[in-house]
Formats: sequence, C-alpha cells, structure tokens
Amino acid sequence: LSQLIDSSQRLVAIEDVAELQLSHPHVVRLEARPPNAEGHGEVRASDLIRNSLRMRPDRIILGEIRGVEVLDVLTAMNTGHDGSMSTVHANNAQDALLRLETLVGLTGRLIPEKTLRQMVCAALDVIIQLARLPDGRRCVSEVVEVVGVRDDIYVTNTLFRLDRRTGVGFMREAAHAAGEKLRPGY
Repeated sequence: LSQLIDSSQRLVAIEDVAELQLSHPHVVRLEARPPNAEGHGEVRASDLIRNSLRMRPDRIILGEIRGVEVLDVLTAMNTGHDGSMSTVHANNAQDALLRLETLVGLTGRLIPEKTLRQMVCAALDVIIQLARLPDGRRCVSEVVEVVGVRDDIYVTNTLFRLDRRTGVGFMREAAHAAGEKLRPGY
C-alpha cells in the first residue's frame, strides 16, 4: 500500500523494531528503544507518535498497534493525518475494532464506550484483513469499510471478501462513495 502514496508526501514510520521496507523518497524512520540496564533511556512508540506530529507528516505509519500507543495513534489519525496506517492482530475486521477498544482499556484512561467507538470510526476508513492460505502464502481476504456507529454498534460495509475454498473474491460498492458514511457527532 505504501507504494501507492504520492512521492511528494512526507511519511513518518514508527516501529518497535525496524522491519518495514518502505520504498518512498520522503520517509522519516523512528524506532522505539527499551530502557538500558539501569532502567533509563526508554523511548516508547507512544512518545514517538506524539513527537512525530511536530515533524509535519502527511501520513504516519505505525508498524503495529499492540499497547498503550493506541490512543496516541487514534488521536493522530483524527488530527489531519488521513491515510495513516498500521497493523493490529485480529481474526477479522469486527475483532480488529474491538481489539482497539481493548487496547485503549490498557491505557487506564476511562473513555465512555460511545465516545471511544466514535473516535475509532473517525480514525479508520478501511480495514484490510490478511490471511494465510493452506499453501503458506498470505493474501488479502477481506476489505471492510468502517462506516460509523449506529445504536452503539460498529457499522461496516464489506467491500471485498475472498472465498478461501474457491479463491474467488467478491466486491461491493463502497458506502462512502455512495454518500452513506456516518459521521460521529462528538
């Protein structure tokens, strides 16, 4: 996906361990660091996300959301950094949305569920699910548009789904393109 980003855009890539192979002319790479033997010098992903906002990124790419940095990345995605991206481990798109909520709970911040769901929906446009095929190859198995929240439930629209038995994919029109995107009211 990063290869489709316009070369004039400034990317900030944040990772715990540098693994991303981004072939883009304007990338600032930031890497988290554990504390030294004396317990000093730690640089957390959440610190890097907050500091990256001062670097005027067009997009922020976080290698993986797996801890308290979730709130910082959701906030960054909601402050004009459209097209930012990250990974989160989940079984499907709905589980990914719920996993983000669970990770926010790890921060210790008490955010009302309705507000949190609206924040998640405002930050995310699309979830791309990858799967491993029986032969070991990875492929896109599902593309789901995050439409909004209705009655405190995530509303999504499946744009693409792969039938793993046949290897055939099925596509649908995006609700956003049809003007059906729900906007959070907070």
